[in-house]
Amino acid sequence: MRWEALLFLHWKWDPEEIQKTLPAGLKVDTFDGDAWLAVVPFFMRRVHPRGLPCVPWLSDFLEFNVRTYVADRNGVPGVWFYSLLCNQPVAVEVARKFFHLNYLHARLAATDETGNTAHFTWKEPGRDLAHFQGRETGDLALAPPGSLEFFLVERYVLFSTDRRGRIHSGRVHHAPYEIAPAAVEHGSFRPAASLGFSDPQRPPDHALVAGPVQVEAWPIRRVE
Repeated sequence: MRWEALLFLHWKWDPEEIQKTLPAGLKVDTFDGDAWLAVVPFFMRRVHPRGLPCVPWLSDFLEFNVRTYVADRNGVPGVWFYSLLCNQPVAVEVARKFFHLNYLHARLAATDETGNTAHFTWKEPGRDLAHFQGRETGDLALAPPGSLEFFLVERYVLFSTDRRGRIHSGRVHHAPYEIAPAAVEHGSFRPAASLGFSDPQRPPDHALVAGPVQVEAWPIRRVE
């Protein structure tokens, strides 16, 4: 698959509050004592199993995920997804069944304005559109190891739970992100608020755009 026009909107959060929302077996991961809650809209392009071709009406769609950063009992760092909004119904059902991920059907739209930025919208029943848009304010570059940006974006393991509450993990691989600070023109907290998080009533504390990456993913497996 290929991920494009990624916009990372991050809010600082109390680690104790985040920990209360995590399943047994995962521990909140922090940077300088802070936990982070993120809303990340982006394009999913050319998604297909190995050995099979892309299908135009199935392989391209939008995703908005709500996420935080965790480590498992073995200290492996990764991402915990609270939800993954998606406008491709088949992708939602496949991800829920085979990957134990909280994919949700959603009405999403986007205008691809440049190679790295887009204007995303989410339509909830009975509510106005939620808007998401960031503009890069510098040159794209790799995140320096040890930096907050490296902590936030260089994650290659995801965690999920099955119906019995058992932890599963999956790995992805892509070249390191090329990122730049983002000037946020629209940065709604609503996807996280819809999950019960209190709206901090402020813009994101940290925002980045990232260039496209070609991604490979491996099956989800139970963590022993």
